[in-house]
Amino acid sequence: MYKYLNLSIEGGFKDMEQAFIEKMKTQLEQQKKTIMESLAAQNADYKKIMEGGDTTGDVIDVASDVIDGKLLESLGTQDANRLQQINNALDRIKQGKYGKCLKCGKDIPLERLEALPYAFMCIECKTTDERRNR
Repeated sequence: MYKYLNLSIEGGFKDMEQAFIEKMKTQLEQQKKTIMESLAAQNADYKKIMEGGDTTGDVIDVASDVIDGKLLESLGTQDANRLQQINNALDRIKQGKYGKCLKCGKDIPLERLEALPYAFMCIECKTTDERRNR
């Protein structure tokens, strides 16, 4: 059974217990740090690949370097997208809007937020959105 956030009669942000919000904020900040470190390492690896292009390597080595570069670039894009989602979730925490579906305004189940702290849609809206984008 999903645990939903408690709404206050006044409409104030009693929606989430502060301890849960702080827990999610800590997780989001840790994920952000990990991604930043990963992007920095990938950038350094990518520079090494690009700078290490010597003319004595055979065609297979050159092709391998290009593939490695493309893989790093692809991973960087995925991490950059996730980083943006994390930053958006941290902004929603600051604004007192964390845990609300941006599409329908309903509360996002705590279990979903624990699994995906930067979730910005409830399961129903996310499922509908994914079906529409197929």
